[in-house]
Amino acid sequence: MKLSRDIYLQHDVVALARQLIGKVLVTNFNGEYTSGIITETEAYAGVVDKASHAYGERRTPRTETMYAQGGTGYVYLCYGIHHLFNVVTNVEGIPHAILIRGVKALEGIDIIRQRRNFPKSDKILSTGPGTVSQALGIKTTHDKTDLLGEHVWIEDRGIIVPDDKVKITPRIGVDYAGEDAKLPYRFIANI
Repeated sequence: MKLSRDIYLQHDVVALARQLIGKVLVTNFNGEYTSGIITETEAYAGVVDKASHAYGERRTPRTETMYAQGGTGYVYLCYGIHHLFNVVTNVEGIPHAILIRGVKALEGIDIIRQRRNFPKSDKILSTGPGTVSQALGIKTTHDKTDLLGEHVWIEDRGIIVPDDKVKITPRIGVDYAGEDAKLPYRFIANI
């Protein structure tokens, strides 16, 4: 069952980042249906979080999506190569987002292998945010996608990941954020 808008409108982006562990990220592009169980997330707490693209109320053409209502996909290009998929949360005007850093391939395995260029390999896990998007076919053209729509969405399939199976750490690659880089906003589970 697709997550409802109310889930995405929650005010606590960190709590929601934890709640997304075990949910299923689904894509359907041109009849190619793929999905993966979310295994790793990072929370970004908007204008007060020095690691956030919206820190200090920064608004640019790229970050404008972060100010949309919760349940919107925020996809941007990192290093000119990697398409990174984020879930916008909270109400319109509050730029919270959750980066989906990892998924375990679930459906459309042959399509995922082809996209990841692993035709004969069992290595089909997405072990970083760029490979999540690659595996599931998400690109920057999917920025501003409504996550209650027909192309990209998240489902609750009843997969429960107990707290003792979820590792909580600081985020990766945000050293520029000073003390905010040390915040325990990253959630990882070995599913």
